[in-house]
Amino acid sequence: MAAVAEQAKITTVPAYLDLAQPDLGDAVRRLVQSGQTAAVVVPLLFTEAYHATVDVPQTVAEVTASGEFQLIVADVLGTGDDVAELLRESMVAAGIADHSSVLLFAVGSSNSAANDAVLDLAGRLAEGRQRPVRACFGTCRPRVSDVLDGMAEPVAAVPLFLAEGLLLAPLRKLAAERGWQMAEPLGERAADLVQKRYDAAQARVR
Repeated sequence: MAAVAEQAKITTVPAYLDLAQPDLGDAVRRLVQSGQTAAVVVPLLFTEAYHATVDVPQTVAEVTASGEFQLIVADVLGTGDDVAELLRESMVAAGIADHSSVLLFAVGSSNSAANDAVLDLAGRLAEGRQRPVRACFGTCRPRVSDVLDGMAEPVAAVPLFLAEGLLLAPLRKLAAERGWQMAEPLGERAADLVQKRYDAAQARVR
């Protein structure tokens, strides 16, 4: 978010749905104290699963119930071609060659459509490569072990994550043990994408 603030010349405040602070209410109070009356919420999510369809709308509704502050909800980051391009850039930066088999590792969901979107993303990333790109998940099947069978060495891992975390740690450990190349989480590389979602949300309400 600091990278977004720097390049877009806007105020950015991180907020978390759970497990960390500040939450959205705290972030809004900070904005109110600085004189703001409205903001855009950009969900840093890659699929339209429970967080996007239930948690975010409910949290936004609770925070704006008084009507004193307006929140505009932008689209999630998604799994579209712009995300695919960021992952390709990440793979190049990590030195992952076309002849490597690739694990595309995502959080996973109980929503099959959300998982299918990641599977589709893996298929698009595989286009033009010599070896396959297979999607696997940290919270549901297929797991890493489910897709490894039959994948030719060398193997590389590509996380569909913005940052390090508990779900990514086991994959990083496995990659180190097996000598796999591993791309880094997207991090600041995703700043342009976040700004793009922000700009589109702003355009809808002008």
